[in-house]
Amino acid sequence: MDYGKSSSFSTASGENRQYVVLQVTLKEKFIGTGSGNLTELEDVINDQAAKGYRLHTITTSNGGSKGLLGGDRIQATLVFERI
Repeated sequence: MDYGKSSSFSTASGENRQYVVLQVTLKEKFIGTGSGNLTELEDVINDQAAKGYRLHTITTSNGGSKGLLGGDRIQATLVFERI
């Protein structure tokens, strides 16, 4: 495994592992509430379910603002378990 590469996703689920850890960055809307890209999070969960994994744990941390009109960023770390 090349630890020098940085990525926001893992390809480990293709290697028949027991657990897979993925990160998704959720971008908060500048005006109003809620995330602007919840479908991306949903797609990640559904993709892993199709590969035979279930969501085991999800944690979030605030990544701060990325510019004047960018809104906040939330890092969601998801742990999937093979079923």
